[in-house]
Amino acid sequence: MSSLDPPADARPETAMDADLARLASVDLNLLVPLLALLEERSVTKAAGKVGLSQPAMSHGLNRTRRLLNDELLVRQGRGMVLTPRAAELIAPLRQALHQAARIVSASSFDPAVDTRLITVAMTNSTAFVIGSELSRLLAERAPNTVLQLRTTSVATSAPFVEDAADVVLLPEAFPSPHPRERLYDDRWVVVASWNEPRDADALQLLEQVPHVFPDSPSERLRPYEILDEKSIPYRVRQRVSDHLFVPHLIAQSGRGVAIHRYQVGLEFEGRFDLRVEEFPFPVEPLGIDMVWNPWLADGAFKTWLREILLEAAEPLRARYKLPS
Repeated sequence: MSSLDPPADARPETAMDADLARLASVDLNLLVPLLALLEERSVTKAAGKVGLSQPAMSHGLNRTRRLLNDELLVRQGRGMVLTPRAAELIAPLRQALHQAARIVSASSFDPAVDTRLITVAMTNSTAFVIGSELSRLLAERAPNTVLQLRTTSVATSAPFVEDAADVVLLPEAFPSPHPRERLYDDRWVVVASWNEPRDADALQLLEQVPHVFPDSPSERLRPYEILDEKSIPYRVRQRVSDHLFVPHLIAQSGRGVAIHRYQVGLEFEGRFDLRVEEFPFPVEPLGIDMVWNPWLADGAFKTWLREILLEAAEPLRARYKLPS
């Protein structure tokens, strides 16, 4: 050491040193029960989840409230709700505890023996075309894991925070603040019963046949906006909140036309007497992207699951054909 260097005990404290000093004064045993409380929103359920008595869990909650200077859980009606601070803590706390678990674990990720819960969030239409193949691959490659499919149509961080989703399969048109990677391509098509006039093209079907309309209070399908912009007349016969139910209604009733996803249309076309035609006007693409949980720090698991998803989507990519 140079004579110009200050003694070790005289060197300025770094930000990391300060953080570690503060952390040393905290009872880290509070963190696991805290995460259980935030996820379960119930003292009784959280206590059972981590193997504590209800009085011990209540005592831990009170200590954590004093530590963080926040109520964390407040009663509302018959249940408990999170404070804004508590809601912000779930994702980073979950990440920190999972990282700590990996540090003390003797082995790295091994799909053959791993027992984790794998959560994948997606719309019900996406689950319909890829869910069974994803389930088959996981059962084959990681037989001790549990696959949890969460259906969602929101483009916020809620699936990551509330459902602990490892990845969200998000339609291209839905915005996301997180990086995304294309999983497979999709587009809008016209789906009709073969009982409708067979010599009618897609535009004539849309104009002449009553529509089964995929109704949603939060969005209006872009193809219908295009029809309205071009003053194309059409008549709505039924409104259905579940988009996936639309082709089923048309197939079973033998009547109607709808605008739906190409990949879903192909699935139903192979099972029922349905006709799938290209949408008659240019419309933005409708690819499905992988958006990863930004707090997912297990790189080996993420890389492995990405490969599983790409393999599950390979049949969808192989059958995707651009309109001529």
